Amino acid sequence: MAPATIGQESDEFTVGFDRRIGDRLAAVFATERAGSRSEGVPVVSVTLGANLPNAPLLDRDGAPASLYDALGSDSGVIVFYRGAWCPYCTLALAHYQRELFPRLLERGVGLVAISPQKPSSSQLSIDQGALDFTVLSDPSNFLATALGILTEPSPQVRLAQTELGFDVADSNADATAGIPFPTVIVVDAGRIVRFADVQVDYTRRTEVSVILAAVDALDQTRRS
Repeated sequence: MAPATIGQESDEFTVGFDRRIGDRLAAVFATERAGSRSEGVPVVSVTLGANLPNAPLLDRDGAPASLYDALGSDSGVIVFYRGAWCPYCTLALAHYQRELFPRLLERGVGLVAISPQKPSSSQLSIDQGALDFTVLSDPSNFLATALGILTEPSPQVRLAQTELGFDVADSNADATAGIPFPTVIVVDAGRIVRFADVQVDYTRRTEVSVILAAVDALDQTRRS
């Protein structure tokens, strides 16, 4: 039996989550997602063929980290996620650990997850998903801004989150509410973007089969 997709796992989670928080708050989150889908991917967002910046990042201990070094010497996959506070991110990262990371290892391809959280929250992401791949913090959303994938929750959603006992600014390293759209980027060994998938609805994530197809297509192009 094939494993559930991230979409299937997310849909199942949403049903239970909406039931727990009630119709009023569930409607706030659903309205934001519908608005994001209507607006679509920003016109100025990550571009195929563009060079991936080697941003000043932090590792889980708060030490400076190089994105290029974390990716290794070959092609790599970068996953942008909102934070350990986001259950859909936790679900997706755990799925990538189980279903994607082993297959990337077989191909010699690096995997790095990036969020704007404090390093301590990066460690929380690692613990929640039992992650073996690298998790880094983009403390000022430098990368998300450079790639055109920066957004933030609406005022209505932030109020709803406050009712649930959370404020995204408390989790972010720069104390702002800026977060990336969930995004997966595949780069070649020269750090050129060869694949990008931006999900404006945070309950949707790039499926493993799609990522592996992009990685394998890149490898085939290199060999031809």
